[in-house]
Amino acid sequence: MTTPSEGTPGMRQFNWQPQPAAQRLVDELVGAFLDRCPAAAELAERMKTETGTRFIDWIDHVEAGESPMLLAQLAETGFERQPQEHAEKCFAHPGGIFPQVLVRSHDLLRVGMKVESVADFVAVWQLGNAVVEGEPLSCLRRVQAMIGDRAELHAIERHGYRGYTVQSPDPSHGILAQKHLEAFRGRRRDHATDEEGFEHVNMLVDEAARALGTDHACDLFFAAEREYWQRRNRAARVQRTRQDVLGLGWANHDHHTYRSSRRHFAKLIALWEKLGFLCRERFYAGAEAGWGAQVMEHAVTGIITFNDVDLSPDELVGDFAHEPLAERGHLGTVGLWCGLHGEAVLQAGMHHLEAMFDWFALEEQLAAEADIRTMAPFTTLPYLRQAFTEGERWPVADKRLATLLATQTITPEQAEKFRAHGAIGSHLENLERNDGFKGFNQQGVSDIITKTDPRKAFPS
Repeated sequence: MTTPSEGTPGMRQFNWQPQPAAQRLVDELVGAFLDRCPAAAELAERMKTETGTRFIDWIDHVEAGESPMLLAQLAETGFERQPQEHAEKCFAHPGGIFPQVLVRSHDLLRVGMKVESVADFVAVWQLGNAVVEGEPLSCLRRVQAMIGDRAELHAIERHGYRGYTVQSPDPSHGILAQKHLEAFRGRRRDHATDEEGFEHVNMLVDEAARALGTDHACDLFFAAEREYWQRRNRAARVQRTRQDVLGLGWANHDHHTYRSSRRHFAKLIALWEKLGFLCRERFYAGAEAGWGAQVMEHAVTGIITFNDVDLSPDELVGDFAHEPLAERGHLGTVGLWCGLHGEAVLQAGMHHLEAMFDWFALEEQLAAEADIRTMAPFTTLPYLRQAFTEGERWPVADKRLATLLATQTITPEQAEKFRAHGAIGSHLENLERNDGFKGFNQQGVSDIITKTDPRKAFPS
């Protein structure tokens, strides 16, 4: 499913498969926890009915009592022992998207639930007497939120850290984190040239990484990126508000999608590598569609980027993520989007954020509560469902239309339609993963990219 071509060696190394046995084990642990913690079960129900999300997609880790049976089940279903502090037994699944499982010598069931801000969660749930471990903007913060029968729910806030040890107080670190977060949030995106824009963002990333470390800098950078995208997309603002009602934020994000011109694609990949990303599978939609993508993953933050670019078949056999791509006269779907709106990492912002939801519930709720419609789904597999909300239409600057006309990329008639109606800029993507499936639907992604070509998306 995730390998677009058996004839392309570089693509065969990421053949993600559903992991139903591992999913059953996690479901059993979480089900037992919810049975023993009614307050958490109520939260799980509210997540579905008020945010269109599933409790299991918010879980950072599960902590259970050690037993020979559990250790055997973890090994049989593909979980592997990970080194962690305090010599605790920590297990992760390399072949799927699952919470880590901590095995300890007690009979408690604890679930750590991901939230974007522990302070927000405490405020929403009125946990004023609870003790928050970890200083503001430190790499790990947590709070005991709900208690049941030998069961505890903890809210977990992470910033570029996968461990479980709360750092000693360091006020200077929090001040530095806030300083660099503000720099990312307020960075200038539109420069005289795109080259100057890349120089500027690289400078900010370098400064943050020196002060905070690469992993924390990466976490803060993408928090700012989600905020910028959200301001430019109504569906994002509506859904963020729905999730904030429960104090959750965007901790259910799945991947961040960026579009790039051929001219700057290698610069985009280099920026992500500077932030600690590694290349995963590549996509190619075929000669007719004319675009490709490089998927990248950050092992510590869990952030995924999906990076789109116009591409020809012969370029797939090389390292298109790192070798400069020559400019060409014709612009495909991705190149035209950049021509109309700018580079996603600079002027335009992300094309879409894909987050994990209860797929049917979200579609129904957004339509009923905010008249936000969903496009026809482009993946409807048992283990993967995907669909875009209808696109947010952005105005197009006259100088960009003039450039596209001068290069005969668009016709005068198309230019007038873009001037009058704007062009589709961004979406929120509704995704549901089952059985821990970590990959993407090659054919489905190809189809939806074609349907979102700006030249085909004028109002009727």
